[in-house]
Amino acid sequence: MVGEEHVSMLPQAPTKIWKAEVNGRQNEILAPSNAILLDVLRDKVGTLGVKRGCDMGTCGCCTVMIDGVPRLSCLTMAFEVQDSKITTVEGLSEGAHLAPIQQCFAEHGGSQCGFCTPGFLIVSQALLNENKSPTDQEVSCAIEGNLCRCTGYQQIIESIQAAAAINRGDVEPAKPASEAHSNPHPSGPN
Repeated sequence: MVGEEHVSMLPQAPTKIWKAEVNGRQNEILAPSNAILLDVLRDKVGTLGVKRGCDMGTCGCCTVMIDGVPRLSCLTMAFEVQDSKITTVEGLSEGAHLAPIQQCFAEHGGSQCGFCTPGFLIVSQALLNENKSPTDQEVSCAIEGNLCRCTGYQQIIESIQAAAAINRGDVEPAKPASEAHSNPHPSGPN
C-alpha cells in the first residue's frame, strides 16, 4: 500500500518497561505487555543463544536460569520475571574464557549440531550448582526435559561428569585457547 499507513486489524498489546538483570547486566527496555521471555531475550536484549525450538515447552532449547532455577523461556511471560536475575548460555562464560561445562561439551562431543546445546548447558550448570558430584542417574533426570537428535545422550552425560570433576577440583581445566602457547610449526610449515 503505497502512500497509506497500515492499520492493524488486531489491537496491539501496550508496551511497558521491562527490567531485569541478564548475564550480570541491568536491562531496561520497552516490551509488549504480553511478550514471552524468549522473545524479549532474543529480540530486545540480544541474547541469541536462547533458541526457539518447539514453542510448547517440550524440547528445552529455550532454557534459561531465572534466579538460579532453570525455566523454559517459551512458557514464561516476560513480566512474570521482572526484576529477576536471568542467565543465558552467554552468561556462563567469563569473557572469552569458556566455563568448564562449555569446554567439556566441546571436548567430549556433547554438542553435535549445536541447536539444543544452550538449553543443555543451562540445565547442566544448574545441576552442578546444586550437586557437585551427581550420579549418571541424577544427570539423566536433570536433562530429561531437553531433547537432542544427534548425540544419543551418552556424550552429554560424559561432558557433564567431566565438568563436575573440574568443578570439584579433581581435574585441571584445559588452558583457555586465548592464552599464549607454543608455535606448533617453530621452523615453518616445511
